Amino acid sequence: MITADQVLAGRDTLLAATGHHPYARHALWRDHDAHGWRRDGAVGWLLPPEQGPAGGALGTAGPALDVFAGLVAVGTLHAGQWLHLPRVPPEEVSGRLTVARLDDWDFLWTTTPPPRQPEEERVVRLTESDHPALEALIEESFPTTTSRTGDPRIVDWYGIRDGDRLVACGADRSRGDIGFLAGLTVATDRRGRGLGAALTAGMARALFARYDHVALGVYADNLGAIRLYRRLGFTGTEHRTSVNLG
Repeated sequence: MITADQVLAGRDTLLAATGHHPYARHALWRDHDAHGWRRDGAVGWLLPPEQGPAGGALGTAGPALDVFAGLVAVGTLHAGQWLHLPRVPPEEVSGRLTVARLDDWDFLWTTTPPPRQPEEERVVRLTESDHPALEALIEESFPTTTSRTGDPRIVDWYGIRDGDRLVACGADRSRGDIGFLAGLTVATDRRGRGLGAALTAGMARALFARYDHVALGVYADNLGAIRLYRRLGFTGTEHRTSVNLG
């Protein structure tokens, strides 16, 4: 049961309640059911299991936490599920929810293709035959990412090769109304050579053929990556906190 000022049924209603915020346009998948609420400056929602996170919110964090805590108390939400919230201090979360893991990250977006980058022409779309090389690169260079081969949220993989070796990769995880880049990484021994910029620009340019916004997520403490993404035009910002329920 959700205690709220207003119950919101359906994706279109939720998008309207958020003012069609880019994060909501990303998080609420097309052709998927969603329901939620508006409460004291927050708009929140619950999602079908196949989307990954159990729910999310925009706006004021405190009221969203109160609603989610109530859903945990009645058994609607349970340990192991993820919630994507507005940025909130860890102590405020732990005062309401049992936390197994908490990540602060930024949702960044752009409405224009990035400046063309050196080496961008090396970015190619990958196939299923590349999955072993993808897994090896991810384990070596970005083991904490949630974007993995076999993830149903992923539409396509892109990468950069050096001869037969895959040295950079990223996932197209566009399931809503905007393009979304995820799991971007470069082999540790090939960093500092512009491959991250080339990969990001090449993938973003490909997605702008289908979307009016392109976005990505980056951990809040990854300052080098944030500087790079801002240089490439990803200046729209929504500060987020993700919580894995304990």
